Amino acid sequence: MPPPSAPIPELGEFIIANKDKLRKKDSEAEMNKLLTAIKLAAKVVNREINMAGLVDILGAAGNQNVQGEDQQKLDVFANRKFIQALVNREVVCGICTEEDDDFIPVNPNCHLVLLMDPLDGFGE
Repeated sequence: MPPPSAPIPELGEFIIANKDKLRKKDSEAEMNKLLTAIKLAAKVVNREINMAGLVDILGAAGNQNVQGEDQQKLDVFANRKFIQALVNREVVCGICTEEDDDFIPVNPNCHLVLLMDPLDGFGE
């Protein structure tokens, strides 16, 4: 892990920097499955965003996230769809998101843990 003051690498940078480690742990296949699940969830969320005027996913959801910010319906919806895709495919050991208070355990046999803010990314 980089020191706290170092910038956090983006996914592509991480994969390139750690490709030898990923191969040794058979994580290359896990990474491929993870990216496939993310792609599927992104397509579902995109479809719903394009129909945002037709479905009830705009505006405040009436809750707060772990940062104390008011959650938006679209954030909650996207979070739920990404979690469903990842849990249904059991492609990660666990998930942490900005919208949930707790760690979500998924598959203890996997090597990867996903930290995400699926709709708009982390601000830092």
